[in-house]
Amino acid sequence: MSTPTVSAAPRRAARQRAARQAPVIGTDTRDRKRLLWAIGLLVPLLPLLSARLVSITGSDWAWGFGVPFVFVIIPLLDLVMGKDTNNFSPQFWESIQHDRYYRYLTYAFIPIQFATLFWSARLLTSGELSIIGSIGLSLTVGIVSGVAINTAHELGHKHPTIEQWLAKIALAPACYGHFFIEHNRGHHKNVSTPLDPASSQMGETFYEFWWRSVSGSVRSAVSLESTRARRTGRSFWSPRNDVLNAWAMSIALFAVMTAFFGVAVLPWMALQAIIGFSLLEIVNYLEHYGLLREQRPDGRYVRTQPQHSWNANNVMTNLLLFHLQRHSDHHANPTIRYQALRHFPDTPQLPTGYAGMIVLAAVPPLWRRVMDPKVVAHYGGDLSKINMHPHYRRMMESGALPRSLQGIQGAVTPLPH
Repeated sequence: MSTPTVSAAPRRAARQRAARQAPVIGTDTRDRKRLLWAIGLLVPLLPLLSARLVSITGSDWAWGFGVPFVFVIIPLLDLVMGKDTNNFSPQFWESIQHDRYYRYLTYAFIPIQFATLFWSARLLTSGELSIIGSIGLSLTVGIVSGVAINTAHELGHKHPTIEQWLAKIALAPACYGHFFIEHNRGHHKNVSTPLDPASSQMGETFYEFWWRSVSGSVRSAVSLESTRARRTGRSFWSPRNDVLNAWAMSIALFAVMTAFFGVAVLPWMALQAIIGFSLLEIVNYLEHYGLLREQRPDGRYVRTQPQHSWNANNVMTNLLLFHLQRHSDHHANPTIRYQALRHFPDTPQLPTGYAGMIVLAAVPPLWRRVMDPKVVAHYGGDLSKINMHPHYRRMMESGALPRSLQGIQGAVTPLPH
């Protein structure tokens, strides 16, 4: 697979441009969460933690511990631990990006991920688990694979070749290797516009978005690689096609696991893969919901700015996801390492951390009741500035308002009929 080589000088220049483009000045001269970042390594250990819980409780339901861990325990800890809106001083902000401790944590995630994946596969094909235990363990492994996509996301934006390879390896269990291509070259270009399959529209449920994003991301990745192949004079089927290579890594992984554990492993691997990439997609859903970049007279969209992403500063989820919730700085300056991502006070803020928002997104009426008014308020009531689902737009052009907005009717500027 081809990977770009970028020297240190351009990377320094990119960081300096980022500092100028987004001048948020902090005062912290040390990272008070330095040791706590290792909490992120709990996720790939979830299958082993589930096994320990089974031995304590004697209940096969405990194999699914990954589900309450992410969707109950983490949201509660977000409430207890609160938020961290602090930023580093300019000097420390520059120096912390060179601290290798932080990148080694992301590196360590991947061997643990694969060790527990193979351990789980052995158990799932051993006949030792009940059907409840097998489904529960597959759900837990799927959550690991889903969070691993976030680790791949962090590594895939960085320029050292080893980190890009690690990103592709981490994506293999979820069969989502094309994410590496589409996210970097498609999503970051088209984010918060109708062109982006991974930017959700106001009024679109997660379940509608899931299919649009899953299918659209595959089409986008294939299109991007086809364009690159034509530009370089190669066939789409060239061994240097990054999409085909990424999918080949998943096929190779599944083949190795079949060789070790037999074909009985395949249904469980398929289930965990679906859970894994669905977890990614529900995070995609909440990151840009309803947000829209302005379109210039020439049809092009304005440059991505911090106000084009939803953010959260809840400490626990940020530790678990390597600062993914400081999403505005990531999109405005994607090469900045996670430990140095900054809080912007004027960016749209989610009411709680990603873990809690995922639970909300799974229940569309509750999601709309909470988030639709926030989107409208962000744009000062001007509905024309919102990335809106077509059925919502038709409803509002007819003069009606969805139930989620009827409580703020006086603060809404109607769309022209």
